[in-house]
Parts: sequence; structure tokens; C-alpha cells
Amino acid sequence: MSKASDSAVAMFDGGFNCSQAVLASHCEELGLDKDTALKVSCAFGGGMGHIGEVCGAVSGALMILSLKYGKYRIDDAESKEKTYKLVQDFTRQFKAKHGSIQCKGLLGYDVSIEEELIRAREAGVFKTVCPLLVKDSVELVEKLL
Repeated sequence: MSKASDSAVAMFDGGFNCSQAVLASHCEELGLDKDTALKVSCAFGGGMGHIGEVCGAVSGALMILSLKYGKYRIDDAESKEKTYKLVQDFTRQFKAKHGSIQCKGLLGYDVSIEEELIRAREAGVFKTVCPLLVKDSVELVEKLL
């Protein structure tokens, strides 16, 4: 594990969601203060607010790529294309390793359904599967930075 992935897993284990933990691992070095990073990434945990869509660890990693390379000037098409290419590379690698980027597929539970969310908690997937996804997201994004 890298220092950043260790830190991200510790943040996740400490009570932040997957997206928050991943984005916070690199936010300050990319010019975003940690409090703002935690706030802006909060809604993305649990596949976007427990709707089971894109994994929050993936969303956090994509936010890191956007902070580093994203377009912020209207005439900068090159940055946009580079960012999209890196998103595609990250997503391909993550899918190759985990089979999906969707929370539902990764956890094996549809967390948008209250009963399944309860079963997922009882099964302990948020303590076993999610820390691995956080770690792998940080390590994969570091290779692309």
C-alpha cells in the first residue's frame, strides 16, 4: 500500500465514506482544501447517496483526475480530452480488477433497497469489500497522475 492509500483506508475506517476517503488522499496537493473536498465528495458514497450506482471510491478517483488535469478554461479542449482518456484508463483498469464500477455489482447487494442495505451491513461488506476498493482506487489513480 502507498502512504496515500493507507491514509484513505484509515479515513474510511474512521467514518468517512469511500468517495471522501479517496478524494481526501490527494486533494490538498492538488489545490483543494480537505474540508471542501470532504463536503463536495460526501454525496458520492454508496454509489451516489446509497443508490448503488458508480462506486464512491471510483467517483473520488475521477475527482482527483479532474483536479489534476481537468478543463477550466473555455478554449482548453486538450485538457478535457486528456481527462476523459485518463477516466477511461482508470475505469478499464478498475473493471479488470473488480469486474464492475457499480456499487451494486461490487458489493453484491442493491443498497438502494433498505432491506438489502441492512443485509449488506449485516454481511460486513462495508468493512471487508469497501476498504479494498478505496485502497485500489487510490493506488490506480496514483499510477495515472
